[in-house]
Amino acid sequence: MASFPRMRRPLAGVALLALLSLAPAAQGPANGQPAEAPRPKGLVTNEPGALPGYTLFAPLRSLTTFLIDMRGEVVHEWKSPHPPLSFYLQDDGTLLRGSRIDENPTFFGGGLGGRIQRLAPDGTVLWEFVLSDAERTLHHDFEPLPNGNVLAIAWERLSRAEALALGRDPAHVDEGGLWPDYLIEIRPTPPTGGEIVWEWHAKDHLIQDLDPAKPGYGSIPEHPERIDVNAGARTDAPLTEAEREKKAKEEREMRALGYAGDDEEAAPGQAKAGGPPGDGDWLHTNSVDYDPEHDLVLLSTPELCELWILDHSTTTAEARGSRGGRWKKGGDLLYRWGNPRHYGAGTDADRRLFYQHQPEFVPKGLPGAGHVTVFNNGRARPEKEYSSVEELVLPFDPARGFQREPGKAFGPAEPVWSYSDPERFFSFFISGCQRLANGNTLVCSGKQGRFFEVTPAKAIVWEYWNPYGGELEMGMGKAMPPPKPPPDAPPGAAPPGGPVEPTSCFRATRIPLDHPGLAALGLRR
Repeated sequence: MASFPRMRRPLAGVALLALLSLAPAAQGPANGQPAEAPRPKGLVTNEPGALPGYTLFAPLRSLTTFLIDMRGEVVHEWKSPHPPLSFYLQDDGTLLRGSRIDENPTFFGGGLGGRIQRLAPDGTVLWEFVLSDAERTLHHDFEPLPNGNVLAIAWERLSRAEALALGRDPAHVDEGGLWPDYLIEIRPTPPTGGEIVWEWHAKDHLIQDLDPAKPGYGSIPEHPERIDVNAGARTDAPLTEAEREKKAKEEREMRALGYAGDDEEAAPGQAKAGGPPGDGDWLHTNSVDYDPEHDLVLLSTPELCELWILDHSTTTAEARGSRGGRWKKGGDLLYRWGNPRHYGAGTDADRRLFYQHQPEFVPKGLPGAGHVTVFNNGRARPEKEYSSVEELVLPFDPARGFQREPGKAFGPAEPVWSYSDPERFFSFFISGCQRLANGNTLVCSGKQGRFFEVTPAKAIVWEYWNPYGGELEMGMGKAMPPPKPPPDAPPGAAPPGGPVEPTSCFRATRIPLDHPGLAALGLRR
């Protein structure tokens, strides 16, 4: 689902400052961004080229999920006592809806979840699944599968000792430990609970090059199918074994000549003095999607600025290792794109994604079928921050899988199509996009609650600005209490610098007229 700017554990009294620093647009011009003009409300544009249908959205600071028609009029609502995350209209007119459980004793921050419900058209809860305790919790997104199961993202906590045992740099993990992501496939057992029928854990597919005595030691550039446990915490890109040996030799020679610095490398298992605080949520996976034709799972890890693809055809046992499944690689990564620096196949200049959200396979039968669309938020984009929507043609052969030249980054080098408007289109967090049946793309600029439909020629043919929401505060767990608006602020005002505005939406979805769920709701098809 969503993703919010990641909230870091409040150390040394900097929690509030960290939160405020994540909202440049709320504080005025930043990184080349002009001050925002007054915003419209409701429908702005509805031209003949737009795809007829309805648009589904749930403001993050509201208890209502809205379905509007092309004129911007609300035609149906689902009420819930729980704050929203992601949502999906089902063929029978019910709504699958994720929500936050703010009282978790361990986990906190943007995207905190814990609950999935199936709501009848009148809001009655038909099914509920809860996973939220001190050791694990649902977060961000989930994906309904064709077999009726639900594929969901979760965090699991590793203690500091467990993270160090896996090769995490001691300077980048504190007593809060590490929160690697994992996936669970849930077979619902209404009215509550579900059977876990498949799992995949990021912690089973790690590699590290810091300590030969610890598991997963190896050359990161030689194993792009593995996840560097220190990715995102490195100053330099990982080196091959030959490069490491050469660097070590040069450093020995420099020390022999009397040029040794005063910041010697720490011994394995020991932290360097003055290192940064620990950072448990190091992946912050914010989206999951599924390709039923090839049984593939698509993940978005915005902290690493990468897309990952996994083989869902494995058993849970095979998903723990590197063998088995349709593509014979177990649960290892089949494909990754966006930041090849993390597997030693590029530099910072080769980075293509900037805290992205909602990558999706274009479904079979739609223009660009098999491609991937992604909302590229543009946070920390060099020179100027702006958002864009990218369409990627994957280097995928249905017979041989994903192709890559040895030693090179996974392709493509550039998107086959993109949309941007650097002067008026920027949402540094949440947001998403969706390919439509007419070849247009629906875009949700989440921070503002702005939804628009853009043609392949980049003309906007439908545009709507969400006017709803603001009645909720954004609690994100007890460990990170949200800042509060000043006493004289108007009702529904966002906290100073707070990223989640009253109208902010994680994503929006166009429901086409032939969707069976519309008929179930009594709406015309």
